[in-house]
Amino acid sequence: MRRRAFIAALFLPLGALGAEFNAVMPEQSGIAFVFKQMGVPMDGKFARFTTRISFDPAQAAKAMAQIDVDVNSIDAGSSEANDEVKGKNWFNAREFPVAKFVSSGVKALGGNRFEAQGKMSIKGRTREVVAPFSFRQEGALAVLEGSIPLQRVQYGIGEGAWSDTGTVADEVQVRFRFTLGAAKK
Repeated sequence: MRRRAFIAALFLPLGALGAEFNAVMPEQSGIAFVFKQMGVPMDGKFARFTTRISFDPAQAAKAMAQIDVDVNSIDAGSSEANDEVKGKNWFNAREFPVAKFVSSGVKALGGNRFEAQGKMSIKGRTREVVAPFSFRQEGALAVLEGSIPLQRVQYGIGEGAWSDTGTVADEVQVRFRFTLGAAKK
C-alpha cells in the first residue's frame, strides 16, 4: 500500500504539492501592450525585461515579483513609431530607460486566479496597480498570464499634442506571460 501511495504522489501535479516556482524562462515569457489609436486597436511589445518572481500557488500570500522593462526595447510596429514613442513626449527613454513593477502582495481568488497588488513606475511616476492573473501548470512549468490596465496620461505617456485621448486612447492594457520552472534548491 505504501508503494502505491508513493507512486501516486509522483504523478500529482507540482502545484498540488505546493511547489514554488522562481526560475523565469525569458524565451517563453513576454510583455506586450494593446491600445487604440483613432478607435483602431494597435499592439506592441517589449523585447527586453528582467524578472524576479517567486510564486507558490498554495502560498500565494508569500509570492513576490519585480519586473524591470527596458523601454528602449519597445516594438510599436515600425522603426518610425519606435523612435517616436522613445522620445520625450512619450516614454522619454533617454531619461527614464526602465519601467518597473514591484509587488506588495498577492491574493488568491480561487479557480487558479490571483491578483497581484503593487507599484508601477513609468517615466518617474509611480502608481498603485492591481494585476489579475491566472496560474496554469504545464508539466514541470508554471505559466502566469494576465494584464494590467493603465491610464497612460497618469504616467505622462503622450504629452503635448499627444495628451489628447481622442487620437490615442488613455487606456492601455499591458499583457504579460511568464513561464517559470520549479525553485532551484
